[in-house]
Amino acid sequence: MTFEEKIREIRGYVRKMELLDHTRAVLHWDLEVNTPPGGVKPRSEALGYLAGETHKLTTSPVVGEYIAWLEEQQLEDPVHKAMLRELKRSYDRMTKIPAERYMAFARLTSEAQSVWAEARKRNDYEMFKPYLQQILEFQKEFVGYLGFKANKYDTLLDLYEPGLTTETLEHVFGELRDKLVILLRELQEKGTRPDNSFLNGKYAEDAQRALNERALRLIGFDFQKGRMDVSAHPFTTSFANGDVRLTTRYAEDDFLSSLFSTLHEGGHALYEQGIADDLVGTGLANGVSMGIHESQSRFYENFIGRSREFWLNFHKDVAAAFPQLATVTPEQFYRAVNIAQPSLIRVEADELTYSMHIIIRFEMEKALINDELTVDDAPAVWSEKYASYLGVAPSNYAEGILQDVHWSGGMVGYFPSYALGNLYAAQIYNTMLKDLNVPTLVASGDLSPIREWLREKIHRHGAVYTPSELVVMVTGEPLNASYFVEYLKNKLFEVYRIN
Repeated sequence: MTFEEKIREIRGYVRKMELLDHTRAVLHWDLEVNTPPGGVKPRSEALGYLAGETHKLTTSPVVGEYIAWLEEQQLEDPVHKAMLRELKRSYDRMTKIPAERYMAFARLTSEAQSVWAEARKRNDYEMFKPYLQQILEFQKEFVGYLGFKANKYDTLLDLYEPGLTTETLEHVFGELRDKLVILLRELQEKGTRPDNSFLNGKYAEDAQRALNERALRLIGFDFQKGRMDVSAHPFTTSFANGDVRLTTRYAEDDFLSSLFSTLHEGGHALYEQGIADDLVGTGLANGVSMGIHESQSRFYENFIGRSREFWLNFHKDVAAAFPQLATVTPEQFYRAVNIAQPSLIRVEADELTYSMHIIIRFEMEKALINDELTVDDAPAVWSEKYASYLGVAPSNYAEGILQDVHWSGGMVGYFPSYALGNLYAAQIYNTMLKDLNVPTLVASGDLSPIREWLREKIHRHGAVYTPSELVVMVTGEPLNASYFVEYLKNKLFEVYRIN
């Protein structure tokens, strides 16, 4: 068998795994968007069964044979090298986890997400607590199978940001936290807070939906290859680059919450829609890491959506959707959406304080996994950290420990990706400015060159390159947090009229 024939054989096998993942993703999307309460348990059973089938395909001896063959070759093509890297990574991980435990975890998390949604609605932490306890026990069990070097949390971090360690994150987050605290204090003590009282009012859901669709079309989301729906917590899922689904949610008194959530998910969706067709069957037709993925969502939500140039045009769409805002100027919108104000809800946080929400979750996850914190004490610790870091404290569970979907889905280790996304986005934006006049393009309403730049530099590559390789390829240097802090300082000093 020739080299090319063997590669085709391997890709054919990998394609089977991709198609099974596709099927699981469709069922999971339907669970979050359409499934009635009575359908949760049978759907969880179906997802558990499919998880078992995924485990079988991933851990089959034939995969071990493919890995051994690839390791013997003098691979030069980056795609072939990445195929080996990812096959080995998943094979090594999955062969250490018993199939029945992997299936049981999939069933648990499928059910837990619906329980979380109901618990959040009822403001009932006790309802969700047993599920959280079981999920954490599973994660500790998996860490036991997979092993760890310095910190148990490293193993979970690596699932979402390959190569990242707790030690590195503690250093990056510690430095970031200190700089953001100083910046926030300067704004509060020296600046003039913009007025946003004109936003008080009621906003019909159908008008919000139409506005969100307009925003998605503006950034380049292809509705022939995707759709938008509603779920308890906004998310994006991709079945293929020709079928990318995103969700949002609506609040009658806050259309900006839905708008920015939609722009955020739209950034994720553009990444998935831009992945090259020829990566199908390689296991690489997906984002390389959640940190890089979040860089795309945070880029469109904040670097575009909260820019002055965006509102020069988009204020007309807002006025058309909500006539009560017809007299509000673009400058008023721009300043209002850039208020830096400590708050309780992560997804509604401003650019400056957002990372503090992530640091709190990172510290709690690390403590929970290392048995330094119990689920009984978690709500109180959550409140204490918010009071200490942000000067606010939740009055109920729904605006506290129950606000995020991630733990119910078993995604412990995911949260740091959001803050990393901010840092990556700022560094990528700084590089983009050297090639494109971004403010002029946004002001003109033609964002297609921006989408194409990102598609060429990042999206089309899928998971061919590691996060560290990709950021150096795009920006010429490793991750550098200084770009994000400098971007915030320059922008917010102007917004708050600090000389």
